[in-house]
Amino acid sequence: MKKVAVFGNSGGGKSTLSAQLAEVTGLPLHVLDKIQYKAGGEKVPQAVYRQTHDQLLREEAWVIDGFGCMETLWERLKVADTLVYLDLPLYIHFAWVTKRMVTGFVQPPSGWPEQSPILKSSLNSYRTLWLCHRHLTPRYRNFVQQARETQTVYHLRSVSDISAFLTTVANS
Repeated sequence: MKKVAVFGNSGGGKSTLSAQLAEVTGLPLHVLDKIQYKAGGEKVPQAVYRQTHDQLLREEAWVIDGFGCMETLWERLKVADTLVYLDLPLYIHFAWVTKRMVTGFVQPPSGWPEQSPILKSSLNSYRTLWLCHRHLTPRYRNFVQQARETQTVYHLRSVSDISAFLTTVANS
């Protein structure tokens, strides 16, 4: 486990899991939202994001958390030696986006750029949930099924799967 891509639908716990995984493995953590957005939520130019992302993929070891964009997503998933796919029931994603929004007014969500617009970002997450579930989730599931032949795949489908995964990694 040297190059780990953590991915899945919005509000699925990717940032929390990625931070914990980086802590137990000692791998450097790279949060795509912090690379793709400036403080305050403004997007960096695509060419800058792309250059930074390409540099990360060439590094020897990493945990990369997030989506980024469609173009870089598939590249990252192919380069990773380990895939951690968070594929929780949709109602959990909705509940966790809501929890993140409510608590985000008191304490900014971990993994988000400073001064990110909580309400705007949360509303975008709700919209993304449906779109991802309809269009991207089937592609993710197909990809991880095929990737099992050449990569280590953790397809986490429940909160207990997440806990068991972290325990397994910590004990190995």
